[in-house]
Amino acid sequence: MTGTGTETGARSGAGAAQVVFGVLGPVGAWDADGPLALRGPRQRAVLARLIVARRHVVPVTRLIDDLWEDPPERALGTVRTFVGALRKALEPDRPRRAPARLLVTEGPGYALRAEPDAVDAWRFEAAVAQARELPPRDALPRLDEALALWRGPAYAEFAGEEWARTERSRLAELRALAVERRAEAVLGLGRAAEAVPDLDAHVARHPWREDAWQLLILALYRTGRQGDALATLRRARATLAEELGLDPGPGLRRLEADILAQDASLDPSSPSSLSGPSGPSDNPNPSHPSHPTHPSSPSVTASRLWSEAAASYDRTVEAGARARLESTVGLIRSLAVTGAGGLEAARKHRMAAVEAAEEYGDPELTARVIGAFDVPAIWTRGDDPELARQIVEAAERTFARLPEDAPEATRCRLLATIAVETRGARTPRGPDAAREAERLARRLDDPALLAFALNGTFMQSFTRAGLAPRRDEIGAELVELAARHGLFTFEVLGHLIRLQACAALGDFPAADEHAAAATRLSQRHELPLVGIFTQWYDALRLAASGDVPGAESAFRTAAATLDGAGMPGMRTGLLQLALVSLRLAHRLPPRVDLTADWGPHRPWAEALALAETGHHAQARAALRALPEPPPDLLYEALCCLEAEAALRSDDRTALARVRSRLLPAAGQLAGAGSGVLTTGPVDRWLTRITDALDALG
Repeated sequence: MTGTGTETGARSGAGAAQVVFGVLGPVGAWDADGPLALRGPRQRAVLARLIVARRHVVPVTRLIDDLWEDPPERALGTVRTFVGALRKALEPDRPRRAPARLLVTEGPGYALRAEPDAVDAWRFEAAVAQARELPPRDALPRLDEALALWRGPAYAEFAGEEWARTERSRLAELRALAVERRAEAVLGLGRAAEAVPDLDAHVARHPWREDAWQLLILALYRTGRQGDALATLRRARATLAEELGLDPGPGLRRLEADILAQDASLDPSSPSSLSGPSGPSDNPNPSHPSHPTHPSSPSVTASRLWSEAAASYDRTVEAGARARLESTVGLIRSLAVTGAGGLEAARKHRMAAVEAAEEYGDPELTARVIGAFDVPAIWTRGDDPELARQIVEAAERTFARLPEDAPEATRCRLLATIAVETRGARTPRGPDAAREAERLARRLDDPALLAFALNGTFMQSFTRAGLAPRRDEIGAELVELAARHGLFTFEVLGHLIRLQACAALGDFPAADEHAAAATRLSQRHELPLVGIFTQWYDALRLAASGDVPGAESAFRTAAATLDGAGMPGMRTGLLQLALVSLRLAHRLPPRVDLTADWGPHRPWAEALALAETGHHAQARAALRALPEPPPDLLYEALCCLEAEAALRSDDRTALARVRSRLLPAAGQLAGAGSGVLTTGPVDRWLTRITDALDALG
């Protein structure tokens, strides 16, 4: 099973259909065709209870006691109905009177005879056990695969059930152990810097685990951050004292002594004090430029203040307090706007924070943790679709569990999150959530809340072509609102939205002004990622001006800024689309290179490549198979690739389809609303398509 909760190839029961079960998150079952229909929470509870029993029989009387505090009069018949419906879902092709092979009746009850590889939790356990016997290079991918099986807290919807409590705790402990073993493997491969962010999040969630503290401290030391290592050690000592009333164990005490003595055993080339294998150091130079030592350096002063404030927070706020979790989300939010490393780290830690909140069983706390990540988003294709799916599921789950008297602002933030994270998806839920979030935010008259809601409205404003004027209105309101209330990140977002919209409308002088404003704000507030968008805009300006060689060079330079920028949703396939769009805008042969990385845009590239090389019948077949482009910033550009393929292969159906899609954008510059590329004036495309349709009769 992958993180999506589906897998093919695992069989449950001899001769049964392919069925796999997921309990590392919401409980579910899947076959080769997708999720199985499990009706109602108690039917799902029956399945979950049988999985907890690990192939053993659960007596009917026990099932009844576990399902109801006060069983109804016909509880036995109801359980039998649940079991019958489950059997039908799990083995739909079983002859009516044939015995069940998967969910069997045995003695006084029922058992689920799932194979060992058919339940994600069982596969997770096996993978963690196998990794223990492997060297770091082999253990790391095995542990990554195991941890990827988690979609949320184990048996997520049954957190309050007594029968699930022990198994949930056992799996949570094993998951924590797997995270630590993964960190050991990373350290063993000499990649200490890579281990630090995950371990930092891990100790925040599990402050009583001394092994985790030891690993984090060792990782910091091996990256040349001796001061941070000692500060973290002091934090561990204080946490253990406050949380458990205990002094550090011998491992932490020995590690502290070794660090103070700069013992050779801590060097990666020597055996680790944690007994893990070691490799070359990430940063053997203690005078690494990220740690300036000049006493008058402002960065040293800032670093000292940060350390002192963090130490005070550790002393003052109880280690297990929920306030720590909410503070962590604030830090993650700040990380997301600091650059590539911070953006990637924020994605890694964000879902962990949500899962930690869910473990408290408090939907209002979980809602605050989910909704606190109000990081402005400008690109309409997400960097991590799986993470977005998990966030949306958690938000929907939490929204449904909020008490009636929950603050409307809390509901608004959940809805805005759903609107932002369903970007680029054709589902009515995104636009509906955006409308409701904006309505609530306006009624509450909360500027920060309204800015977040407007970000969701922007993300859902790509349902068709030609909506640049609407987005310009959103951007204008964001700029005015954010400037008035000091919301500088949303002020930058507003300028970037207006840059895109003005480019689509062909108003490049206005777009230039917004690019300059975004640049000034980004420099003043240290927002390095903004420069990536303005550099792509500079390439677009050259493309729109007719400087094809200059634009091609500028596109390649801009694409290089995306390497390592932590934005795969933007980077993947964008350069190739920009280069072909540039040639189409100036009526040049497209020269589609299918050996290059086209990412999600490949289906449109393949149709155009077939048409360009004279394979017209195959091109028409490819055009028939094309979906409508995703509702995002590149919608019109992909429509134009489709139009070019249809023009070259005389595909009347495709031409009529593309004309209807592009018509609302008449008078605009196709694709320029992305702020990164253009395929030329929409009117010119409409004229070419209409002429071709007339010629085809």
